[in-house]
This record gives sequence, C-alpha cells and structure tokens, in this order.
Amino acid sequence: MAKRVAVIGAGVSGLSSIKCCLDEDLEPTCFERSNDIGGLWKFTESSKDGMTRVYRSLITNVCKEMSCYSDFPFREDYPNFMSQEKFWNYLQEFAEHFDLLKYIQFKTTVCSVTKHPDFSNTGQWDVVTETEGKQERATFDAVMVCTGHFLNPRLPLESFSGIHKFKGQILHSQEYKTPEGFQGKRVLVIGLGNTGGDVAVELSRTAAEVLLSTRTGTWVRSRSSHGGYPINMMDTRYYNFIRQVLPSCVLNWIEERQMNKQFNHENYGLSIVKGKKPKAIVNDELPTCILCGTVTMKTSVLEFTETSAIFEDGTVEENIDSVIFTTGYTFAFPFLEEPLRSLCMNKMFLYKLVFPSSLERATLAIIGLISLKGSILAATELQARWATRVFKGLCKIPPSQKLMAEATEKEQLIKRGVIKNTCEDKLDYIPYMDELAARVGAKPNIPILFLKDPRLAWEVFFGPCTPYQYRLTGPGMWDGARSAILTQWDRTMKPLKTRTVPDASKPPSRLRYLKTWGAPVLLASLLLICKSPFLKLLQDRLWDRIPSYLACIWQG
Repeated sequence: MAKRVAVIGAGVSGLSSIKCCLDEDLEPTCFERSNDIGGLWKFTESSKDGMTRVYRSLITNVCKEMSCYSDFPFREDYPNFMSQEKFWNYLQEFAEHFDLLKYIQFKTTVCSVTKHPDFSNTGQWDVVTETEGKQERATFDAVMVCTGHFLNPRLPLESFSGIHKFKGQILHSQEYKTPEGFQGKRVLVIGLGNTGGDVAVELSRTAAEVLLSTRTGTWVRSRSSHGGYPINMMDTRYYNFIRQVLPSCVLNWIEERQMNKQFNHENYGLSIVKGKKPKAIVNDELPTCILCGTVTMKTSVLEFTETSAIFEDGTVEENIDSVIFTTGYTFAFPFLEEPLRSLCMNKMFLYKLVFPSSLERATLAIIGLISLKGSILAATELQARWATRVFKGLCKIPPSQKLMAEATEKEQLIKRGVIKNTCEDKLDYIPYMDELAARVGAKPNIPILFLKDPRLAWEVFFGPCTPYQYRLTGPGMWDGARSAILTQWDRTMKPLKTRTVPDASKPPSRLRYLKTWGAPVLLASLLLICKSPFLKLLQDRLWDRIPSYLACIWQG
C-alpha cells in the first residue's frame, strides 16, 4: 500500500492533491518550481520565468459556489465572479486553513520521474529534484502530476504565410499582462477563446483599433442568466436529466435559439462556421464592443506583409502595429521517461483522464488534465480523492492489459473513421463528476435522499450541482455539506445586497426552478410515459370505466 506520495505542482490541483493525501493518511511532499502557491493564478508583472500566469484583469468564468473546494466554501462577501487576486487569496486561505504549506518545497524543479528497479512489485518511483543548483533523489510510493494544461504557449507561426516579414510586434497571450504599451496602436488578436475575447475587449479601451480574427466563430455567453443569477447556478441535475432525455438535435436547436435570443451571432460576425464543432466563450462585453465599433471581427488571416494582414475574405488591414496570438497552450511531461511520456500525452490512454493505461501498478495519476463544461477545480479535487484511494488499494481500476486493449482498439476505430475522436472535446460537468464520485463512493443517491431529507433532496436535484453534494455521503463526508447546500443561495445573493430597498420582494428560489424547468420536465415526462407499456395498460383500464355515451363522444 502506498504511503509516501510526490505531488508535482502547487496550483489548484496540487493543493487538492496534498489535502486528499492527508485525508487518506498518506504522506505528501509537494514540489513547486516557483516561490509561491497558486500556479497560473499567481499574477506576476512578467513571464520571464517561462511560467504561464494570468493577466491582471482576468475575472473568473465560473461562479464561486460552483468553483470552490467541496468542504471549504468561499466567504459570503466574495463576489460571485472574482478577480484573479481574490481567487488567489481564496487558495491562500484554503492552504492555511488545512495547514498545507508545510508540505511544499518551493523553488524546486522536478528533473525526472522514473520507475524504481522493482516497480512491478512495489509500484515505487524514483524522483530527482533540483533546488538552487543542488539535486536530490528520493523514492516515493506514488506520484501525482499536477502541472495542468497551460505549460507551453502554442504559437503556430508556420501556419501564417509571410509572418516572418512582419515588422510589428508579435507576442503570445502568455506575455500579455496589461494594456499599457498598446495605446494608440492598431492591434490584431488572433484566436477567439476566452482569452482572445478578454484581451480584445480590454485593449479596445486603449488601442486605436482592435481587430479580432477567428477561424470558426463561437457562441458568446454572459456570466448572468435570466433574472441576473450566475449562469453556472443553472447547471442542475434537473437540467442534466432533460439533456439525457431529449434528442441532441432538439438540444442543439434550443441552445442555438437561446444564444441568438441574446443577440444574433451572425450579425456580429461570431456565428460558427458550418461543419465546425460548436464552442462557447464567456464574455459580457464583447458584443457591446462589436456594436460600438471598438472591436472589429475578421476572418482567418491568409497572409502577412511587412505592415499589413490579408484575410481569407480578401480584405486587407494596413498599418498593423501588434499581433497577439491567443492560440492556447500545449501540455508536456518532460520529467517522465519514454514511452510513458508519449502515452500520457495521448488522453485516449489515460483511464478516466487520470491513470496511464500501460502501468501494471496504478501509482501515478495525472490530475487536472481535463477540459470541462464547468469548474476545473471541483473536478481536480474529485480526481485527487479517487486517486489517493486507488493508491491505498481502497478503490480498484481494471488491469493494464484490458485498459491498453480498449484504448488501442478505440484508436484504430478513429483512424479508420468509424468513430470520432472526442478526447479534446469538453466533458459535460455533472456526468463526469458523478462518474468519479461513484468510484469514490461519494455520489449522492437522489431517491433515497428524497425519502430521508426531502428539503435537501429538492436542492440537490433542482438546485445547482455545487461541489458540496459530493461530501454528503461516503468517504470524505463533511458534516457541513448539508448546511452549505441549503445556504448556497444566501452566499450568492450576499455580495449583491449592498443597497437594501425597503419592502423589496424576494424571488423564491423554488418558484424560480419551477418556472425555468417545469415545462421541459413535463414534456420529458410525457415522452417517457408515452414510450412506456404502462400507458397502454392505463388506457385499457380507464376505457372500461368510461360510460358508453362518453366513449362515443371521445371517438368522435
């Protein structure tokens, strides 16, 4: 059974992993190459150290109740969506509350992680680290890799003809920190993800002109839903049930109507190119900037000249001063040995996106290498809870031979075009969380909960699927989970209630749920009933009891 665990990285997932190790009576040692916790959430004025950091103006895309650690809610006075500084403060509070800092070795780089000579028997790893030029070697029973998605900037210059002729400034968003230095310039932002939208909007306030180039287009979501409530708080089990019942074509039609109801994406140059995978970003200001002309949407760049950009639609923009590539990042595991390194780079060979399929001993876990339609923090915590219990032998995973055979077969089917490769698609939040929780033994049982605690069950099913739900039962159960769920709307509304209006009506949360989801669930229920043989039996029984004259009227 594992005891000593090496945790690589002290960001969001690294802190989760340290705490989960302690919860399972394991002995974690965390190696962090910078001088502080928080990973990319720790803002710095420059990126000279090569580490990816957030830009100063960044605001979280997932509200606080959905993006907290499951047994450590945000303070009620924190805003629902917060600056990087406040989020980092929360991470600091979490680390101090659970006394995690003493397990972290700062300014320490992991040089290599290799199998111990008797790995097949012990599952142990030899870890070589370097601190201020001095190397050390230690043996660990398990390793948790928490280096995340955003390791190396993806800068596809070779895809842009003439880019090397361009005489203006070229940089990746990793280097972007503040809008200072772009005053009065004509800036071209390439790539329309969350970062591209944020950078374009911020620069529109200082630059002479901002051009935003996209190959595919995107849906643009607001942080607030109907009624002004945080959009993530509408992610409920109720809604997840509807998604499972209704056909995908109907769901896509509904989503498209909802998105275009806010504003017509085609009119704004944001509509998704036919044949491309739908995607969405969170940005409250981009539509307004386009409407006011401070941001101009453009198609893909075809070619660069010394001072201009030529686009696929034939238009030319002259006198470009700066080009900012918001083209994402690549991940890597330079400290792993081959062939394990290459295998971990292929998500298809990561069982549930956590365990490498090839290892005969499941003592290495990749934490946080996921794309999710929801809180990454909440998911990494559940990954870490599962991984630590696998290390201890309390949870089992299939043998490596079976996992490798399944992954290899899937890879072959993708190459032959039989199935699509969905490894890079964003996972649905609730199904993935439930799957991990079921393996831990912490998935809430809704029917039983309705019998035992109807009030709590109502909030769990009809309310937002907050991380506290995965502390209600099973290993790691938290006594405060019930209270946290029942008061989650109080913490949501608290930072908004800074001006109290006498006799102001309070929107009842249950009525809000019924208004929002009553009609869809009724429709789904009718569909299920119509497919059921129970309906035929009910019709036959009732028909026998209807008076003959009413039956004649009914038939017509």
